[in-house]
Amino acid sequence: MSTPMLITAAMVGAETTREQTPYLPITAEEIAEDAVKCREAGAAMVHLHVRTADGKPSQDAELFRAAIRAIRKRTDVLIQTSTGGAVGMDVDERCGALTLTGADRPDMATLTTGTVNFGEEVFWNPRPLVRDIAKRIRAIGLRPELECFDVGMIDEARYLAKEGLVEMPAHFDFVLGVPGTLQARPEVLDFMIASLPEGCTWTVAGVGRQQLAFVDEAAKRGGNARVGLEDNIYLSKGVLAKGNFELVAEAVRRARSHGREPATPEQARQLLRLG
Repeated sequence: MSTPMLITAAMVGAETTREQTPYLPITAEEIAEDAVKCREAGAAMVHLHVRTADGKPSQDAELFRAAIRAIRKRTDVLIQTSTGGAVGMDVDERCGALTLTGADRPDMATLTTGTVNFGEEVFWNPRPLVRDIAKRIRAIGLRPELECFDVGMIDEARYLAKEGLVEMPAHFDFVLGVPGTLQARPEVLDFMIASLPEGCTWTVAGVGRQQLAFVDEAAKRGGNARVGLEDNIYLSKGVLAKGNFELVAEAVRRARSHGREPATPEQARQLLRLG
């Protein structure tokens, strides 16, 4: 039997706006409603950012708490919170979700391991800041998803492992296609896979029009995929997805066309070594 494929729904992000798509979930209830549909469509995990009531990006712990509670009240989908936040946030602001404990603690958190150009801006992740976030993730007993926009970030993850801040084998997320970073091309994905430490698992998130195409690329290579309105708002050319769940459903359709079934949350937990 083929390995189940982890489908992650990146639901909100920090860049997409309601002006771009009216289907972007903003409130805790909207996020939870879409998360339920994503789970039903085949997602095992949601990647979570939060917004203020007027749609501005935020990493406020109470907004995360409200969203996490609303999701968990309705579904068993795994919840991964961002520590990237939005460009320009300081480290304490970015780590808002890492202050949540007990039943409100997320299942996983992201850790970006290097600095990159991000469109016209800079996503700032110098080594001291990355160490700081890695320590905070470890302190609450979470495993990070190592978010890499460039190949050098994989080597930085090895460096963190040598310092005892990240446990190997780990799970990586290759984000490809952001202007200023590695672009979404099959040969780039192959290079990143070949650069991984032994035993590590991976997800790929293609940005924009490459998002769904890279579900196919991931499925063919035995990997996993992230889709959602954070990275892409279109189901097909000129056709807005009416929620994250439509992108998840299309990802599942493509996975199955390659003989891959979507992972359940329990299977994803095993894949990600979440215990």
